[in-house]
Amino acid sequence: MDLKQRIEVIWRDKNLQIGASGREAIRETIGLLDKGKLRVAEPGKDGWKVNTWVKKAVILYFPMQPMKITSIGPFEFHDKIGLKTGYDKIGARVVPHAIARYGSYIAPGVIMMPSYINIGAYVDSGTMVDTWATVGSCAQIGRNVHLSGGTGVGGVLEPLQARPVIIEDDCFIGSRCILVEGAHIEKEAVLGANVVITMSTRIIDVTGENPVEYKGRVPERSVVIPGTVKKQFPAGAYDVNCALIIGKRKESTDKKTSLNDALREHQVSA
Repeated sequence: MDLKQRIEVIWRDKNLQIGASGREAIRETIGLLDKGKLRVAEPGKDGWKVNTWVKKAVILYFPMQPMKITSIGPFEFHDKIGLKTGYDKIGARVVPHAIARYGSYIAPGVIMMPSYINIGAYVDSGTMVDTWATVGSCAQIGRNVHLSGGTGVGGVLEPLQARPVIIEDDCFIGSRCILVEGAHIEKEAVLGANVVITMSTRIIDVTGENPVEYKGRVPERSVVIPGTVKKQFPAGAYDVNCALIIGKRKESTDKKTSLNDALREHQVSA
């Protein structure tokens, strides 16, 4: 059987997990995740596909791992999952106190300021994970993305069919943005500081005569800021958070130039 079939069999009969063959299959899957040879979700011709069997392997990995102490100088950790190592061979820059768990993929050219990346996450080349940014389990981060300080990218393991948070290539995510519940940020989008995107967040394009609304997805090259909309409750009308698309990055200019232009032109806080 191929690896996918083996994981599916173990998932249906978890007693197989305690056998040597089952544990080997689970460890092999996590090892391939760690090297970027497998992904929890991947782009295709028909959009992003979730590999649920890989998520199953991650879930199966936790109970088979013993708790152990890891000591690094004066710091001590007590956990089931080891830390990622070998950054010099990867070609990533990792600033103390940046931490990535084993089973996450860090591509060459990634810069990790003091930050955290969880198991199953995929961070592609040239991306900056800035200070105190967090990348949750199974999140998919594209090339040349900037996750500004304090950005919170949520993780998702269950339900199995749920899509993780996806941030495509060349996006700029401003300080203290929160992206959870499988939010999908398409390529070259710019999110200003404090934008919150969930699957229920109203994302409203206000650039035309009439508003156009999205949920769970920020269209490519959008420039987005936090906003509010009125919502009627039994006790009265109150402002609730939303996200406002106020412009587009220009295709005709260099990506870095267009990013700076977008921030200046629309007076977006980074």
